[in-house]
Amino acid sequence: MIAPLPDAAPANWVDRHAPPALRPWLKLGRFDRPTGIWLLMLPGWQGIALAGAMEGKLPDWRWLIAFFVGAALMRAAGCAYNDIVDRDFDAKVSRTAGRPIPSGQISVRQAWAFVIGCCLVSLAILLAMPPFAIALGVGSLALVAAYPFMKRITWWPQAWLGLTFNWGALLGFAAVTGGLQLPALLLYAAGIFWTLGYDTIYAIQDLEDDALAGVKSSVRRLGEATPKAVLLFYVLAFVAALAAAWAGGLGPLFLPPVALFGLHLSRQAAQVRLDDPAGALALFKSNSLAGLALFLAMVAGAWAGPQGLF
Repeated sequence: MIAPLPDAAPANWVDRHAPPALRPWLKLGRFDRPTGIWLLMLPGWQGIALAGAMEGKLPDWRWLIAFFVGAALMRAAGCAYNDIVDRDFDAKVSRTAGRPIPSGQISVRQAWAFVIGCCLVSLAILLAMPPFAIALGVGSLALVAAYPFMKRITWWPQAWLGLTFNWGALLGFAAVTGGLQLPALLLYAAGIFWTLGYDTIYAIQDLEDDALAGVKSSVRRLGEATPKAVLLFYVLAFVAALAAAWAGGLGPLFLPPVALFGLHLSRQAAQVRLDDPAGALALFKSNSLAGLALFLAMVAGAWAGPQGLF
């Protein structure tokens, strides 16, 4: 039996219920760790909800389903591609050495086939969108392709992940409206700072191994200043989210859920510890709830009230 990977829940559904032959493939796509699917999907949902709220409408459930499926598949493809590029690094890091490629469960050639298959299904979803959104989706591939190399050339690969993971906010907005406006750009900025914060927390798990392997990260660069930096990133994310709602003319019901978003982020920043990798993983995983709160805020903002948000 293949043991659960260190950053997967011990009782995750893949190790408990999936057929043994499928487990390496599901782990290659990180389906045993669904937090990443949520964190990739939720910016898209937020963009869809923002576009609807600006017209006083609830988000279209068909787009929400499409973005859920697309996020699951593209996250799987991205993780597999990342593992192909990083297979030598992963073999040197205790948290990643058991992944399917470095452990020899799946070959590089098989992993490439997996990536292509996921991308083809995702392409079918993308082609159902307006032309501008299709071009926007294709443009995201450059960010995805460059991401695995960022840890080799910059101390801020977490910022690049922010650019990549939150592209869905732009794509979701464009899928509904056929274009982009200032509120969508501000929402994208909020997502970048949010990801910079939560992925810095995530990187605490690999602090020692990254130093030994020569891998760069924001937490290695920040050192003891990491908790204060995470708080700053989260404050900027919250302010940008407010600015997006203001620019979009959202209603006052936006405020209670976005307050929960802000409280959640502040709680995380207060609990960050460099000597607590297990706690860092728990804080990272909790961001699915933070992102859900911001999505609900966008949905609630569809009720404009007599004079909008402010």
